[in-house]
Amino acid sequence: MADSQNPVHELLDPKTDYYQVFADVEGEDLEWWKKARDFCDYARPYVNEGWEKAEYQLHVVEEAGKRGLVRDGIDIEGEPHMSVRAARLMAFELARTDASLGTAFGVQGGLAMQSIAMCGSEEQKAKYLKAMSKLEIRGAFALTEPDHGSDSIGLETTAERDGDEWVINGEKKWIGHGSVGHIAVVWARDTSDGQVKGFIVDQDQDGYEAETITGKASLRGIPQAHIKLNNVRVSEDRRLPNANSFRDTAKVLAGTRISVAWASLGLATDCYEKALDYAQRRTQFGRPLVKNQIIQQRLADMLQDLTSMFLYCRRLLELEESGEITEQQAALAKVHCTRAARKISADARDMFGGVGILLENDVARHHADIEALHTYEGTDTMQSLIVGKSITGVGAFAG
Repeated sequence: MADSQNPVHELLDPKTDYYQVFADVEGEDLEWWKKARDFCDYARPYVNEGWEKAEYQLHVVEEAGKRGLVRDGIDIEGEPHMSVRAARLMAFELARTDASLGTAFGVQGGLAMQSIAMCGSEEQKAKYLKAMSKLEIRGAFALTEPDHGSDSIGLETTAERDGDEWVINGEKKWIGHGSVGHIAVVWARDTSDGQVKGFIVDQDQDGYEAETITGKASLRGIPQAHIKLNNVRVSEDRRLPNANSFRDTAKVLAGTRISVAWASLGLATDCYEKALDYAQRRTQFGRPLVKNQIIQQRLADMLQDLTSMFLYCRRLLELEESGEITEQQAALAKVHCTRAARKISADARDMFGGVGILLENDVARHHADIEALHTYEGTDTMQSLIVGKSITGVGAFAG
């Protein structure tokens, strides 16, 4: 095994990162990772309460803003640089603690802020990004509709130009921060040219109605909304000038699909480590559970899947840093990592036996939350079809 004095090993046990995939993280990236761990230590006592009661622990997310962590690698004037590598390691660490918390970061930074950073004007960036990074402004990303999830390219929400304003009508669903935020980046189809465009909408303005979705069995710690937009008027300066087609929207989504792969790695890592620890402590039939051959085999099987996830994410990072990553490569990683995380979390929950359903042991919460990650930002089927088309040359998205 690698040097036990490696500072990375304070954050990630070499018996978990079995091939030492991230043993070389150093410098500013390592410091950001440590800051994420420190924040997660602060957040951890609030996680299960929020999940059990389906309550948003807003003060926890606001603390992250005060610490300057809500960035998703976006360069903001006056703020220290955060690399892509640092942002991905933070996504891993946050999900390792709580997927609802990681999703809150993803909604705020990876979706709402990135939409403005990638598609907004310089004036919009100056007005919103720094304030959003501090959580002084909470943002939502309103793309998914009641009848358009995986086929969001077919969205029905419309935007009609009326002089110096746009009039937006339609519905959105499953929108994080959509009922507890300040603004929403709403994606709508321009009635004049049929193209999808983005608009910054204040959540308290006339015609914007949002209801928090209840009864969820996954990601219970972050509110998601069903939004109705009825003749919502926004001025031309609220339109994102560099969002002129769904292709521009897809550029934002590509980054979040990468983040889902990293978040899945975080969830799976915690499940594996919790299962290993429990198997070493638990005594059954007069001996430690870990002395049973079947338990060791199951742990080794979990480690195989986990190691493949580490390798996927490392290569994905290299491609992203070099600017060579493709939508298809991101899709393959999202599919593989969420599938593997589902399997690892199920094995971990089972290995705990009856107490595995208790929130205090974390694995049941992770097991439920991975179901949402497996679905959002493009379902398993849709991502597989993206990959399938790339290797066959034939699209099979509609039967």
